[in-house]
Amino acid sequence: MSLTLPRRLATLSVHTSPLHQPGTGDAGGMNVYIVEVSKRLARRGVEVEIFTRTTSSSRTGCTELAPGVTVRHVNAGPFEGLAKEDLPAQMCAFTHGVLRAEAAMAPGYYDLIHSHYWLSGQVGWLAKDRWGVPLVHTAHTLAKVKNLQLAEGDRKEPLGRVVGEEQVVEQADRLVANTPTEARELVDLYDACIDRVSVVSPGVDLGRFSPGDQALARKRLGLPERAKIVAFVGRIQPLKAPDVLIQALAQCTGPDTIGLIVGGPSGSGLDRPTALIELATALGVRDRIRFLPPQTGEDLADVYRAADVVAVPSYNESFGLVALEAQACGTPVVAAAVGGLVTAVRDNVSGLLLDNHDPAAWADALGRLLSSPALREELSCGAVRHANDFSWDRTVDSLLSVYSDVMVQNRERCRRELANAAW
Repeated sequence: MSLTLPRRLATLSVHTSPLHQPGTGDAGGMNVYIVEVSKRLARRGVEVEIFTRTTSSSRTGCTELAPGVTVRHVNAGPFEGLAKEDLPAQMCAFTHGVLRAEAAMAPGYYDLIHSHYWLSGQVGWLAKDRWGVPLVHTAHTLAKVKNLQLAEGDRKEPLGRVVGEEQVVEQADRLVANTPTEARELVDLYDACIDRVSVVSPGVDLGRFSPGDQALARKRLGLPERAKIVAFVGRIQPLKAPDVLIQALAQCTGPDTIGLIVGGPSGSGLDRPTALIELATALGVRDRIRFLPPQTGEDLADVYRAADVVAVPSYNESFGLVALEAQACGTPVVAAAVGGLVTAVRDNVSGLLLDNHDPAAWADALGRLLSSPALREELSCGAVRHANDFSWDRTVDSLLSVYSDVMVQNRERCRRELANAAW
């Protein structure tokens, strides 16, 4: 059965640009998702235009991200970065910019809208009614879920976001969940109609993230060749729980065990950007913790290859791309059994899943792996096999099926409405 494909897709990413470096500010897995999916959609013949907020006077107008993929910068508020909490006040300006861009084109310029995160969903809700096209929405994170699994000292998501998400869930033609867990959360916590929820797992760039020479990776990063290294990759904020890793390492004996923290402060982590350094100092392990800024490309792959284990102790993850990237490089993962991580990691096959954030339990799990080369090798082989089940091409295959489905449904609905009006 042939698919009905959009000629041109309007992708909405209000609060973070796909051009931003993942691991800093609000840029993370969602940025990677949008970039990788957009490039592959363009290769399939679907033109993609990504609307995002202008955050720099040097980056305005349109930018080509890749052949067939354009980033449209919309002026909405000051150019400097705004906290997500301040962005709802700019939604009118952003929506105006999106609608104005479409109004300058020929009628029917966009065939479909795909919004990412609830702020984009609010814009997409209005645009879909104006343009008469379907809205597909991916939440990436959900306020009700985050509030149920809040890290100690973190801030609750505001009521305005909760209500905004409820509105988007009600109005979207299709909700794309990263995992079956997220699909259940949309149904159970947001009363989403199960027929309008599709599960499409993110992927991993298997060409970039693959097993490699650990000694060479450590040399490139300036790390000791014979150390036992546990890496954390991600934004530095309570939700991601890098403090749990540092506390666990303080309980792992041996000066040859090093914690590698890769990322930048984000969210409520900006309130105390030196908190991890202070914690490591207080616990007497500052000399065993190495901090690196966010890494890109081959450097990020080297981080995973250099590590004996990658730790993902987050309190919640809609999926957990870091876990998947690490496994694709052949590095076992120790992760919290929350959200999408129970899909991204196969317990006792590609890594270990822990059902708590007790540093003692994490120290025990890390200690078992670090002290057993045979176990690490077994999980390393399982990690590569597991990661190979995920790819961005497979993600795009599933998304195109969703797009085709909602476009056909939208056309049938329009025909019925025209027929009823004629009577």
